Amino acid sequence: MHMKPTSNPISRRLCITVLAGLPVYSAAEAPEQPVHLFTSFRGNGEDGLRFLYSLDGYRWTNVPGTFLKPAAGPSKLMRDPSLLRGPDGTFHLVWTTGWRADQGFGYASSKDLIGWSEQRFIPVMQHEPTTVNVWAPELFHDASTGEFIILWASTIPGRFPDHLEARDNNHRMYFTKTRDFKTFSQAKLYLDPGFSAIDCFIVKDGGRHVLLIKDNSRPNLNLRVAFGDNPLGPWRDISGPFTGKFTEGPAALKVGQDWLIYFDMYRANRYGAVRTRDFKSFTDITAEVSFPDGHKHGTVCTIERRELDRLLK
Repeated sequence: MHMKPTSNPISRRLCITVLAGLPVYSAAEAPEQPVHLFTSFRGNGEDGLRFLYSLDGYRWTNVPGTFLKPAAGPSKLMRDPSLLRGPDGTFHLVWTTGWRADQGFGYASSKDLIGWSEQRFIPVMQHEPTTVNVWAPELFHDASTGEFIILWASTIPGRFPDHLEARDNNHRMYFTKTRDFKTFSQAKLYLDPGFSAIDCFIVKDGGRHVLLIKDNSRPNLNLRVAFGDNPLGPWRDISGPFTGKFTEGPAALKVGQDWLIYFDMYRANRYGAVRTRDFKSFTDITAEVSFPDGHKHGTVCTIERRELDRLLK
């Protein structure tokens, strides 16, 4: 339970105090103010779904507890959780269930982020029996078609030139589509940029789409962007890197006129961010953002304050 808003607003700006891990809000803050929610996991993904929240996109706080214990797939992990709210208000969640041998991803849905449907394993790559892995599925809703698009990275040994990559670690991006999360189109190649790629994330920016990509090739291991008119591509004008080496798991959030792109700095054991308005010039704001220790690869969505209040209780 969190404290009631104070009756003595000190300014029209938001004032937050943290007491016993929970916030105290000023009276200037309307109860209906939207909240940004970040999915998260800890360790190897064995303990399940966690959440962070923020009111400004810069300062993130843990929501105490876990909200879904992993039960899907051969390895029964929950890594890289991607959360998206559908047009009917239902939350859809997909995640990585294991490092190797799991040729699909986990799926569950919820109306309130607390009660969840039965977990299901979606075996999207079983038609390619040599597939090594299915990593970091990401959700996107295409409003123009009413379809959900799910992207992920897989290695099929020998399918693409290995160059400097290990034969069992040379990834390309694949996708499936669904309207109801009951039937799925057969998985197809989504992106072959000419290098090992993982962790793609689609952003709708005005009339165009932007794709955030991790270049997972050995010399680079950093993030790039590409542009397209359609969420299925084709993708053009792949940029040079806009982050340093050993960065992955990008997720983007629109705050005012700015896009904030968050990413996992996995060798530094912390989260970083850049700010951009055009996806061409980027300002490193890692020093301006704060995340709880241990937060790993997730995605961001916006919920209502009453929904956050339920999670905090």
